[in-house]
Amino acid sequence: MLLGLRPYPKKKPKKEEVKGMMHASGDFKEELMKTAKEICAPGKGILAADESTGTIGKRFDGISVENNHDNRQAYRELLFTAPGIEEYISGVIMYDETVRDTTIDKSKKFTELLRSRGIHCGIKVDTGLQVIGGSKEETATQGLDGLGKRCAEYYAMGCRFAKWRAVLKIDPANGLPSKMAIKETAHSLARYGSICQQNGLVPIIEPEILQDGDHSIDVCAAVSEKVFSAVMAELFNQRLLIEGLLLKPNMVTPGASCPTRSNPQEIAWYTVRTLSRTIVPALPGVTFLSGGQSEEEASLNLNAMN
Repeated sequence: MLLGLRPYPKKKPKKEEVKGMMHASGDFKEELMKTAKEICAPGKGILAADESTGTIGKRFDGISVENNHDNRQAYRELLFTAPGIEEYISGVIMYDETVRDTTIDKSKKFTELLRSRGIHCGIKVDTGLQVIGGSKEETATQGLDGLGKRCAEYYAMGCRFAKWRAVLKIDPANGLPSKMAIKETAHSLARYGSICQQNGLVPIIEPEILQDGDHSIDVCAAVSEKVFSAVMAELFNQRLLIEGLLLKPNMVTPGASCPTRSNPQEIAWYTVRTLSRTIVPALPGVTFLSGGQSEEEASLNLNAMN
């Protein structure tokens, strides 16, 4: 029995109070929560197929394949038609070109193909990073202008979740990340998330703290706590529906050039502790960044967390 709790007032709340209880999700509340839960289905993950035209060119260079539309289309179709992927993949993040594309024989749009296999379609909606004036090469993510219109269009095309990448770097000697950069990151992530929810897309909130540097795992943990706390606070400030979004943070690891390395058990302990200190339980799920780790390293760390 809980003591000291006042009963709810019987009088009706004022209009301002009712308005204050509303979420950015609007008419999409139930759908957003359902989509988020389905993306986080046990044993499944998200396939990132959202390489830009330039980035995928680097992949193709490694196997001597020309970076043209036909080859990009064939590569994506190979991924999306692979036998049995629906058993392991719950969502696919796509680039604008891909989400508008079809199979090579023009018989079906990629979005229709994926949805027919029970896989949610996602879309990268940021337009890249820009150095913040007056900062020590810290960056802000661009793409808020016209985002509502683009989200509505992507929803009509069959997309149900979105991705937006924000980047921070650790450099204790120069006081990085700065308060300015953390504030900018939290605000833009929440603003993007709010616009997505208003248009029916589950936003993946991605505050990526880069591995670059020689800092220890303790420094990464302290910075991650500060950043995740700021982001979570701003999500509440902008009234996002927490049950209708996903978090995509970095794992808590030593800097890439730190001489003292950590095993998967240590990384798992620090990461879970950091999340438990900063993220509310209402969040449906966390989809981690590999953050420059090899596939094997990221898998061992994720397994240790689970």
